[in-house]
Formats: sequence, C-alpha cells, structure tokens
Amino acid sequence: MNTQQPIYLFAGGRGKSILTTFAEMGKVFKTAGKVKPDIAIVGVASLKDNWLVYILMSALIKSGCKCHIKRVLIARPNADIDKAREMLRKADAVFISGGDAEVGMQILHEKNMVGFLQNLVGQGKLFLGGSAGTIMMCREWVRWQDCDDDSTAELYPCLGLAPIICDTHAEGDDWVELKVALQLKGDGAIGYGITSGAYLKAYPDGRLEAEAGAVVRYANVNGKIERQADLLPADHAG
Repeated sequence: MNTQQPIYLFAGGRGKSILTTFAEMGKVFKTAGKVKPDIAIVGVASLKDNWLVYILMSALIKSGCKCHIKRVLIARPNADIDKAREMLRKADAVFISGGDAEVGMQILHEKNMVGFLQNLVGQGKLFLGGSAGTIMMCREWVRWQDCDDDSTAELYPCLGLAPIICDTHAEGDDWVELKVALQLKGDGAIGYGITSGAYLKAYPDGRLEAEAGAVVRYANVNGKIERQADLLPADHAG
C-alpha cells in the first residue's frame, strides 16, 4: 500500500507574500492530524543551518499553526547525523527552508542524507519546502561555472521528491533561470514557476495543483522556450 503524501512546494517571497505563505503552510501542517504537530526544520540551504534563520523560520511557522519545532542540524562538520535522522523519523512533518539550493544539495550529498529523505517520503512523511527548499525537493536545477557566461550553465540533481523542474518567486526577472534549465533539459521539457505567495501540490501519481496563486508553465518546444497555460487554483480555473 502506497502511503506517500503530496509534496508541498511553496514559493516563499518577500513582503506580504511571506505572511500569506506561512498562513497557507499552517493549514498544511494541520493535516498531520495532531493538535500540535512536531515539525522538523532542515536548514542546510539557509547559510548552513544558520541559527538566526532558524529562529525566523520558527516564528513564521508558529504564526500559522500551533506546533513544536525541531532544529535538525546536518551541515556542521561535527553534526550528529544519527541524531538528525532519528529526529526526522519522529517528526510529523519536515520543512526544508530556503537559501542556496546548490549548497544545500551539496551538504545533503556529503552527509548521505539524500536517499534517507527519499525513503521518508515513500514511507508517508509530510514534506514542505520554501523557496530554495522547494527547488531542492524537485528533480534538477541549474548552476553556472561563470555567472556571466550562459555556455557554462549545467543541470545538477536535486532530491527528486517531486519529479518536476520548478523555480520560485522569480516573476520579477521573468523566470530567466527556469528558462535556461529547460533549454538544457531539451525538447519536450516542462518547467513551473511558482509565483510569490503561491504553492504547488505535487501528488505521487503525477498530478499537480496550484494553490493560493498562479503557477506559470513553460515548455521547450523544438529548442524554443514557450509560455504555456498557467496552472490556477481550482477556485480561479473556471
């Protein structure tokens, strides 16, 4: 019996969209079925488990729901990985916070945490991500050896908890990184841009649902990146 839950991919953002984001997250955390769920924060992308980022994320999460927050330390050289894994096993939900997706993935690989997190998803653990944390939960993302030279761009693997490519709150720069990723991926590739304050619900069977705002969609059509119809929340789709 497959007990896997949907993956919740939040855009995050700045300003008012932050409050909207964590209000929506609160609704998702409440689906864990407990009065005060235990939420584990994975902050490897957030300046390598930065304490101040953890304090801020905790306050924002608690603004949306009553819960217990657990700080899971992975990035530090002396981090107790067995303890981190046990905390994640016991948590009702896992939140992967934002920052630098490439750094976050490098740390998870170095600490042999990628397969462990993938297994937790398969066992039915509730996973949410925000901003770079969302990108990390998807299939791949793009990096540059030289940020001024697009010929140095390449894809690198992420956790693959949601088998898609997406970017977050990048409407201000017209999703330029997402477009490069799709160019590298090749003909037929599809990517999603989750706008500030919105989130994407990715089901195990491949279905995708936009929530709390629009999710833009691009496709690589014979080498050209073309805008497709947006994914809209159910109450706006008609």
